[in-house]
Amino acid sequence: MKRLMITTAFAITAFGAQAQEIGVAMAQFDNNFLTILRQGIEEAGRAEGVTLQFEDAQNDVPRQLSQIQNFISSGVDAIIVVAVDSDAITQMDKMANDAGIPIVNINREPPNVESLGPLEAFVGSREVDAGTIQATEACRLVKEKIGDGAANGVILAGDLFIQAGRVRTETVQDFVKTPGCDFVKIEDMQVADWSRSKASDLVSNWLTAGLTPDVIFANNDEMAIGAAQALKAAMVDPEDVVVAGIDATPDALMALKAGDIDLTVFQDAAGQGRKGLEVAAAMARGEELAERAVYIPFELVTPENVDDYLAR
Repeated sequence: MKRLMITTAFAITAFGAQAQEIGVAMAQFDNNFLTILRQGIEEAGRAEGVTLQFEDAQNDVPRQLSQIQNFISSGVDAIIVVAVDSDAITQMDKMANDAGIPIVNINREPPNVESLGPLEAFVGSREVDAGTIQATEACRLVKEKIGDGAANGVILAGDLFIQAGRVRTETVQDFVKTPGCDFVKIEDMQVADWSRSKASDLVSNWLTAGLTPDVIFANNDEMAIGAAQALKAAMVDPEDVVVAGIDATPDALMALKAGDIDLTVFQDAAGQGRKGLEVAAAMARGEELAERAVYIPFELVTPENVDDYLAR
């Protein structure tokens, strides 16, 4: 079990009380987006003066469930979860609720987000917005390229067991049926597990099979970068294929500036982490929340405004 202990400034109160301890169960450490999210949690933890205990589930649901139980047994004041599988959130929330410990899900939306209990909260972004923003801009760019002709597209899905993967994929599939994008036919959809290397292999396979898409909708930036690498390796002119990502990670912003991908959608990973920690700390103190579900907007990133995001 990978573990990362971070002890922030202990914020001893006038009464000498010990700092809050918050357990953080991450789906995985080895992920660019989640690394930024974790840094946001750490930053807010220092500001709040709490002790953080990070655990890496390594994308293993039983491991993450065991980590939640260990947090409960150790008596943490609150739990933060970035779930491996959205469908496991209900079980983890129940474990924390039964123990009387506040639990905050970050990024992966709980199935009961519309009816969260008094010890539950969620901080993230509306995934349908990510898919809509991505598809709208990608289809606009394809239309500029092909005029009144027809286009073919492919989807690189992240993980359909995670709400983000399902919703981003379904949103694109639905959008290409609307008048704004009905000239694009989705030729294939494959799961690449949010992975740059797996996406590269899949795109290489499509190209070898004779499928050169006009547009590649990738559920995240890592897969978009992998797609761009495969196109480059196959000597496909980047002007011929629109490659669209989501998250606006630092690597993706550099790829966008270099012309390797065409757009991404900024998801504020650090902002989600900071807000999630603030909510968890407030719940640990017994404070009432104004909102139990906090949504941070997605933002379109293009070559025209990429420098603004690089500056962040």
